[in-house]
Amino acid sequence: MTARRLRLLGVVAVALFALAPALVSPFSVTLLNFIGIYALVALGIVLLTGVGGMLSFGQAAFVGVAAYATAWATTAHGWSPWLGLILALVLTAAVATVVGSVTLRLGGHFLSLSTIAWGLAIYFLFGNIDALGHFTGISDVPPIAIGALSLGSGAAIFYLIWGVLIAAWLLAANLLDARQGRAIRALRGGRILVESLGIDAFRIKLATFVLAALLSALSGWLQAHMTRFVSPAPFDATAGIFYLLMAMVGGIGALGGAAVGAAIVTLLRNSIQDYLPLVAPGVAGQLEIVVFSVMFILLLQRARTGLVPLALRYLPAAKPAPVVDARPLPRRPQPPRGEPVLRVEALSRRFGGLVAVNQVSFALGAGEILGLIGPNGAGKTTMFNLITGALRADGGRVLFCGTDITRTPQRHIARAGIARTFQHVKLRPAMSALDNVLLGTYARTRAGFVAGALRLDRGEEAQARFEAMRQLRRIGLADRAFDPAGALPLANQRLLEIARALAADPVLLVLDEPAAGLRRLEKEALARLLVALRGEGLTILLVEHDMDFVMGLVDRCVVMDFGAKLCEGVPVEIRRDVRVQEAYLGSVA
Repeated sequence: MTARRLRLLGVVAVALFALAPALVSPFSVTLLNFIGIYALVALGIVLLTGVGGMLSFGQAAFVGVAAYATAWATTAHGWSPWLGLILALVLTAAVATVVGSVTLRLGGHFLSLSTIAWGLAIYFLFGNIDALGHFTGISDVPPIAIGALSLGSGAAIFYLIWGVLIAAWLLAANLLDARQGRAIRALRGGRILVESLGIDAFRIKLATFVLAALLSALSGWLQAHMTRFVSPAPFDATAGIFYLLMAMVGGIGALGGAAVGAAIVTLLRNSIQDYLPLVAPGVAGQLEIVVFSVMFILLLQRARTGLVPLALRYLPAAKPAPVVDARPLPRRPQPPRGEPVLRVEALSRRFGGLVAVNQVSFALGAGEILGLIGPNGAGKTTMFNLITGALRADGGRVLFCGTDITRTPQRHIARAGIARTFQHVKLRPAMSALDNVLLGTYARTRAGFVAGALRLDRGEEAQARFEAMRQLRRIGLADRAFDPAGALPLANQRLLEIARALAADPVLLVLDEPAAGLRRLEKEALARLLVALRGEGLTILLVEHDMDFVMGLVDRCVVMDFGAKLCEGVPVEIRRDVRVQEAYLGSVA
C-alpha cells in the first residue's frame, strides 16, 4: 500500500472516529471513553517503562490520587472541576516526587517490587480515610462544564477525553524528538553511559516518573467526572497490572501502542465478562485473570514488542527530517598548546584485596596525544574510569585544567570538558546514528522538557543536528546517519562513539581501545582523524593494544603493569625498554 493511500485511509478513519458519538450506541461511546482514559495511563507507562526502562506496576495509584482529589474538592467544598484538575495535578506531582525520590534509586526487580508496595499502600489509604468515604467511596461528583455546556453525557465528554489524549500524544512525541527525550531514551544504556554525557540520570528518571504520574492524573480526573463516582476498587494492584498489559499489548516502546493496547484489552475484557459466564457460570470472575494470563503468554511468544511495532514492519517507513545548515553551537576555548590539561598524582584504587591502580602519576599537555598501554589486567580501564569519575579513587588526586576533580561527579566532569568512549561499545542500538551523536551535544544545549514538548527548541535543535551531522561526516558515516546504531558493524559503532564524544566539544578526549575491531584502512583513517584533532588543539588520552597503531600516533606513552606505572617516554624509548618487553612477552625479547 502506498504512502498516499495510507494517508487517505487515515483521514477517513479519523473522520469516522470523530463521528462515533452519532454513529454508535451510547454503550459503545462509553467504551470508547474508557479506552481514551486508560490510554492516558498506558501512554505514561510507555514513556516510563518502554522508553525509560523503569518498570512500574503502581500507576493505578496515581490515577486514584487524582480522582479522589478532584472528587473531594468538588463534592466537599464545591470547587469547579477545573480547580479540581489543578489540585489533582499538583497533589499527584507532589506524591510522585516523594515516592520517586525514595524508590528510583533502587534498580532491577527492587524498583518493580517497590511500585507494587506503594501502589497497595495508597489503595488501602483511600479505603481508610473518613473524608474519602472509606471503601464506599464518594458519589455525586459533578460533571465537567465548559461555560454553560455540561459534559455530563458520554457523547459530550467524548471529545474532551480524546482531545486530551491526542494532545498528550503529540506533546510526548515532540518531547522524544528533543534534547530531554533523547536523555530519557539513553537511560536504558545504564548510569555510566548517561552520566558520561553530562546528563543527571536521577533527575531525568524522576522527571519521567512525575510526567507519567501526571498523565495518570489526567486519566483519574476525567474518570471521576465521567463516572460521577469514586471508590478504591478501580485503583488496586490488579488495575496497575492491566494498565501495564495495555502498554505491552500495543507496544511498550511505541507511543501509538498506548491507544491500541487500551482498546484491545478493554474490548477483550468486556467480551470476556459477557461470554465467560455462559461457558463457566459461577466461576467466571476467577477465570477472567486466567484467560488474560494465557493471552499475555501468547503475546510474549508471538509479538514480544507489541502489535504496533509488529504492524509498522509492513508499512512504509517515514522519511526522516533532513539536516539543514544552521549556526554552529558555541564552542569552548581550547587551552594554549603545551599548557597542563591533566595531571594524575599518586592515584590509587582497590577492589577488596586487589590493587587495580597503585600510586600512578603522569601529566598531559594541551595538544598532545598520550598513549596509556600495558598488558591485559594492567589497570588501564580502571585508570580511565577514575579520571572520568565513573569510579572513585581511594587515594591521590586528578587535576583537570588546574581544578581538582577527584571527587567530582561524573556528569560534572563531562560538562567540564572530558569526553570518553568505552572499552565495550555503549550506544543506544534502537536509536539512529544521528540521535546517538546528538546525545553528545546534551551539555552544550539548554532546552528543557516544556520547550521540547511545545517545540520551542527548534532553533537550538537545528544547531545540534548540524553539529552531529558534521561529526558523522568526519568519521565517514554521514550516509548512514538515519540507520539504527545497532545495525552498524562493530568498527562503525566504535567510530560512532568517537563522533558522539567529539559532539560534546571536549578539551580532553579519552579513548578506550578505539581501534579494536577496525581493519587496516579503517585504522589508518582513524589515525588521520586523531592527528587532525591534535592539530586543532584537542588533547587525547587513549588506551590501545595495537602497538603499531599506538607507536605511530602518540607523542608519549605511559606503560602500566599490575596496576603500577612501569615507565614513561616517547615511543622509541618505550619500544627499547627491557621492562616493557618483559611485561608484554614474559621475557626479554
